[in-house]
Amino acid sequence: MGYAFSLDDVAYLRSDAGCAALSALADLPLTPASRLSDVDKARHVSPDHFAAVLETLILRRKAASKVDFPDGLFTDDALQQATPRPVAAHRAERFAGRVTHDVTCSIGADLAALPEGSLGSDLDPVRLAMARHNLGGSRTLLRADALRPTSRDVPVIADPARRDATGRRTWRPSDFAPPLDGLAAAYADRDLAVKCAPGVDFTVAPWADEVELVSLDGQVREACLWTRGLATPGVARRASVLRSGGPEWTITDAEPDDCPVTPPGEWLVDPDGAVVRAGLVRHYAARHGLAQLDERIAYLTGPTPPPGIRAFRVVEHGHYSEKSLRPVLRAHDVGRLEILVRGLDVDPNTLRRRLKPTGAAEATVVLTRIGRTPTYLLAHAERT
Repeated sequence: MGYAFSLDDVAYLRSDAGCAALSALADLPLTPASRLSDVDKARHVSPDHFAAVLETLILRRKAASKVDFPDGLFTDDALQQATPRPVAAHRAERFAGRVTHDVTCSIGADLAALPEGSLGSDLDPVRLAMARHNLGGSRTLLRADALRPTSRDVPVIADPARRDATGRRTWRPSDFAPPLDGLAAAYADRDLAVKCAPGVDFTVAPWADEVELVSLDGQVREACLWTRGLATPGVARRASVLRSGGPEWTITDAEPDDCPVTPPGEWLVDPDGAVVRAGLVRHYAARHGLAQLDERIAYLTGPTPPPGIRAFRVVEHGHYSEKSLRPVLRAHDVGRLEILVRGLDVDPNTLRRRLKPTGAAEATVVLTRIGRTPTYLLAHAERT
């Protein structure tokens, strides 16, 4: 769960003495092998707050690729839950020109992306103190319970904590802090956005007018539940795909979803995880002229893959069994093997060890089910 910061720790880290200590120790290796030496040096520089200083240095290194607070203060849990900057910026686009209240502002990562004049609140005094430091006085901050509204006539955004008292992740929305239904009730008359983990069962939030799944660089990062004026008319589900330094795109359930089911074609396409989790595989297929291999499996096939993705050029396919796959790999001289599985109870790492491929070529084998038939597709991954 990481070091438990106190308000005294935060005050010290923000002081001249704390800043000097952080600067003096900034070049420590901070590796498992250097731990004893790092602690000894930190004790010498900052005897009363060495643990807080070391934890801050570690968290700043982790934060560098995630949030725009180079000299920020964080807790481990808060940093883990903080939204990566491109995702926060994408979400903030819906609030453009509107003062917004972040009612679970934590260390301030989401609040920093919101329009000028937006305000934040949180129950945790330590995180609020860190947010004041991270935001440099650019936002109004107050201590308040998210379920007891302290603002009026402005849209609200919330990011409930998804860990229990022991630090274990919870998937039950009723166990979130604050719970989803409590937020919906507290702001029933407001435009509300609630950030959630992408694995949550969204049928438990019937009050959400639109559910958006967001991925960044191929990894599904979050879901956002939008209500009232923040939701898109006519759209219940959306997938938004973001790329660092590249174009972003989105697809919704308002688009056509007519696509055939066919045998494997020249290419195999594995849609982005945001598309899969949003239940928009058929819509994605229809947009790009693709077909499904099976109505219940997310793999798609067709003569031309969408541009800008990693797709798989199919070499051959057939009925899968471990015994039947061995000669296929030998015939194609495969030694470096990527194994992708969907719809079958197969562990890729265990299977790779048993297959022991020894050839000189590289390939991908996709294991899936077409109808009731376990099927392999041997393919070469290519960037389109």
